[in-house]
Amino acid sequence: MTASPDLFAHSAALDAASNAPLAERMRPRTLAEYVGQEHLLGSGRLLRKLIENDTLSSLIFWGPPGSGKTTLAKVIASATKSRFVFFSAILSGVKEIREIVKEAQEVLNYKGERTVLFVDEIHRFNKSQQDAFLPHVEKGLFTIIGATTENPSFEVIAPLLSRCKVLVLKPLEDEPLRKILTDALTDRERGLGRYELTIDEEALATISDYCGGDARIALNTLETAARIVSGKTIDIAAVKESIQQKSLLYDKGGEEHYNVISAFIKSLRGSDPDGALYWLARMLEAGEDPIFIIRRMVIMASEDIGNADPRALQIAVSALQAFQLVGMPEGRIILGQAVTYLATAPKSNASYTAIDAALAEVRRSGALPVPMHIRNAPTKLMKELDYGKGYKYSHDFEDGYAAQEYLPEKLSGKKFYNPTEHGYEKSINERMNFLKKRTEGGGDT
Repeated sequence: MTASPDLFAHSAALDAASNAPLAERMRPRTLAEYVGQEHLLGSGRLLRKLIENDTLSSLIFWGPPGSGKTTLAKVIASATKSRFVFFSAILSGVKEIREIVKEAQEVLNYKGERTVLFVDEIHRFNKSQQDAFLPHVEKGLFTIIGATTENPSFEVIAPLLSRCKVLVLKPLEDEPLRKILTDALTDRERGLGRYELTIDEEALATISDYCGGDARIALNTLETAARIVSGKTIDIAAVKESIQQKSLLYDKGGEEHYNVISAFIKSLRGSDPDGALYWLARMLEAGEDPIFIIRRMVIMASEDIGNADPRALQIAVSALQAFQLVGMPEGRIILGQAVTYLATAPKSNASYTAIDAALAEVRRSGALPVPMHIRNAPTKLMKELDYGKGYKYSHDFEDGYAAQEYLPEKLSGKKFYNPTEHGYEKSINERMNFLKKRTEGGGDT
């Protein structure tokens, strides 16, 4: 008797399922099995209502790896009455989109069934590929559920984004992670239950802490520890051996890159050396280019410290030169010194706001004529036209200061730079006030 092809296919599917990683085997199949994201799936929350009422609109799930985006889409697939199509932005293009559109139209025409299209890694679609979706979403031919680890504001075209509700998935917290791990340990059908293993509290806490809210990493770590443990209890030694070295979430071209560098600069600006050192360490450990970090420090030294401590810019530039000379790993010491100096220096953005105010004025008032008395007069004709007439040479006056107008006539008295009372700018302020009083008193001779 010959076995049917369907039997062979079913057998192969079972073998593949049993050989799949634990994270894949334990993927929730129903809404009841799904753990976490209570802000979206809790009782009375938006997404739960949309699923239970089968009234889905186009959605984009935005969240870090392992937060449950694809799993949630599969849960929706099992709960909705719509036809569900999974589509990978990495493996597919416009040709495949056309085929899906054709099939969706046929299913709607002949069965009256709507299509829900799940687009994994939607941020990897280029503009033309995203444009191909747009008219069919507008017509209601299918509903899109996109998944992305990147900020949709940057990666999804505005017309498509405006037609989708963005739902933010958060890294899983400790409690749901522990439930996922203990369920995997006890599940005899899909998990590790048949091995009758237990896990001690320290090991469980270490996996939860290590995975950074990523359920996939947590389950993979548990599975590895279960394979190498010598007894029936997964202990901290087995977990540490499984972990080896922690891989930090940090994409140099993505959202986390901008989040971490933002935290670093804000810590420097906020005069918190400990926070600045932590974010510096995060970037270095994740493999960020140290030169990029120092360049941002050079900008910060002028933007946020300025003349409150003129040495800050010197320190930042010196750090750049010294790092280029030394490199890593010793370069971390140079970075640490520069970071702690910039963080603890007095702060002022007066120079930064001054140049922006001056630029804004130029853009507003245009190219106003240079006052005659401060024009250069290299030729006889120019002197005859009163170029430079009445100019006061500063060094001929007391304190090297002569009271005269340097701005165009229409901007006379305009002030762009307003020194603060912080650090060295306090001395600058005192000198500027002293010169102002002299000018008002006519004491410029």
